[in-house]
Amino acid sequence: MRPNAAKARMLAGKPALGVVSTSGSPFVAGSLANTGLDFILVDCQHGAWELNEAMDAFARISLGKATPMARVHRNDFFDIGRLLDRGSLGIVVPMVNNRAEAEAAAFAMRYPPRGGRSMGAFATDHLGLDNYIAQANDQVFLAVQIETVAGLRNVDEIMAVDGVDGCWVGPYDLAAGLGLDTSTDSGRARHEEAILEVLAACKRAGKIPGIYGGDDPGRWIEKGFQFVTAGAELDLMAQATRDLVRRVRPE
Repeated sequence: MRPNAAKARMLAGKPALGVVSTSGSPFVAGSLANTGLDFILVDCQHGAWELNEAMDAFARISLGKATPMARVHRNDFFDIGRLLDRGSLGIVVPMVNNRAEAEAAAFAMRYPPRGGRSMGAFATDHLGLDNYIAQANDQVFLAVQIETVAGLRNVDEIMAVDGVDGCWVGPYDLAAGLGLDTSTDSGRARHEEAILEVLAACKRAGKIPGIYGGDDPGRWIEKGFQFVTAGAELDLMAQATRDLVRRVRPE
């Protein structure tokens, strides 16, 4: 089985850098797999992805060196299983607020006896299928999103759940939930304080801290986050095009 290189990198104490793919295009997602990124996160919550297109994206990503991962659109046993069965090696679950919700995600993620995932992985050949059933539990990666006031309040109990490998902070939702105006110094300070509370909880639990890094992922890597995205591929493409136009046609 193709090892989850991004997970291995993080378990070795190194950061893994990825992008969020919202385009709904397997070709676009796959084109990023040999750019040096560690993972591509197919975003089925906020992106334009249909299930079969996500499956095609996982296969195209696996042609390169990046690890295929996905965000489900909700914390649901069958939604998690369907993306795993189609060949995602990582799952991000949004809006996890407490221990029970984290336990539900962990239960859906792995086969018995470590979870309750249903047998039926039919589209995992691109992972180099040796014995998928025997290896999947160790290779898959589960990150729960801490992005609500409740999630922040319960972060220690969430991160203590067996089967949760790490988290992925949703900074924009977290700021909104806390009622913060991040255009002010005080709002930015409280926002960063909250994010660093999650980082500290991950360290206490021995779990992998992650965050949507936006346009400055290096800043969060320097602070100790390991599962970090540099934004959405369409935003990066648009910004690169704007930069090109400014260079070629300055005004």
